[in-house]
Amino acid sequence: MSLRTAVAAPFRQQGRDRLGEGEFVVALSLDRDWFSPDQAKRLVDVAAGRGLLDRDDDELVPAFDVDAVDVPEGFTPDESILREQSTFERALEAVVDAGVEKRAAVAAINERQRGLEITIEAAAVLYANEQGVDVGPLAADVREDLLAGTGDGAGKQETDDQPDDEDPAAEEVA
Repeated sequence: MSLRTAVAAPFRQQGRDRLGEGEFVVALSLDRDWFSPDQAKRLVDVAAGRGLLDRDDDELVPAFDVDAVDVPEGFTPDESILREQSTFERALEAVVDAGVEKRAAVAAINERQRGLEITIEAAAVLYANEQGVDVGPLAADVREDLLAGTGDGAGKQETDDQPDDEDPAAEEVA
């Protein structure tokens, strides 16, 4: 299950669209026993960094419709949601959350990367767009990375046409 589900749960539990950070942390750590208080604070930072939570003074406000998120009975989030994810991982997660099977999504993203000779991040954002998944902030990040000549390090790199051990000044002997 996703970070979005873990973020939505405290708001749905309280029936409110704003929570103090302390209330949010208590809901995740003590009420639900999903995380330690430190981990719950980390979740706030990760969710805010991904645009799922906004900070308004001392309150947290979800940046999405929490009522549209299903929090299944017995749901327990995996601690892996507390780590930062690459642009590729975030785009893939958005596509999977929209109902696309993960293996099919990865295959389609890889196909676009190879066929278009673009970075894996750009291919993931392109695929998400094709599936009707809003990944606007990720698209902006990918565009910035492409213009800067960087990426998450997993994309295509330009290569020289000649192997390293070949001298470009050497003449061919017929």
